[in-house]
Amino acid sequence: MKNTEKYQSLKHGHSCLLNETLSIRLIQQSDFDDIVTMLENPTVNQYLFFAPSPVEVYEAFFTPIIENTQQAIANKEWPDSPTFVIRDTEGTYMGMLGITPVMMLTGNYEVGHQLPEHAWGQGIGTLGCQFATTLAFEQLRAHKVCADCYAGNVGSARVLEKTGFVLEGRQQDYYRLENGFDDRLWFGMTLDQFKVRYPKRHQG
Repeated sequence: MKNTEKYQSLKHGHSCLLNETLSIRLIQQSDFDDIVTMLENPTVNQYLFFAPSPVEVYEAFFTPIIENTQQAIANKEWPDSPTFVIRDTEGTYMGMLGITPVMMLTGNYEVGHQLPEHAWGQGIGTLGCQFATTLAFEQLRAHKVCADCYAGNVGSARVLEKTGFVLEGRQQDYYRLENGFDDRLWFGMTLDQFKVRYPKRHQG
């Protein structure tokens, strides 16, 4: 399936293959429990400033996203903040991706991903980040895509580097940890950098 066909199918709320063993689709209400289970895992949330949190906090955050997504599917358009869920061929939850517009900066987006512990070390983060970044440039007309992570989160930093992001900055002692602080790493990619990195993909 070509990128243009895949994007149209996703807009209609269908699942599409991410690779031979993984599929991806826009978030649904039925994904919520799997997302909460992931965010409650201490191994996962050690590098998430917003987790762990009471379930009410997750509901307040994800409910508007899910509702906006359902309305966008009905209108056959992209949601305000496209959020995708990855599952394997057996339907097992393997992670989520988000593409968020930067407020008041048209064409600027941020991408992020979270994976459950059982999905680590399989290249899913890189595959998902490449998908989200490509969609932002190809479909959302991005001219700049950014991402950030804890300096201690070596895995996430490596995913961004492998996707083609460039380290653009470092904020010292940005995140509070149980025993001290950690820096925040800022990564970015421009449209020109994307075209060089993925010369065929940007053509659809």
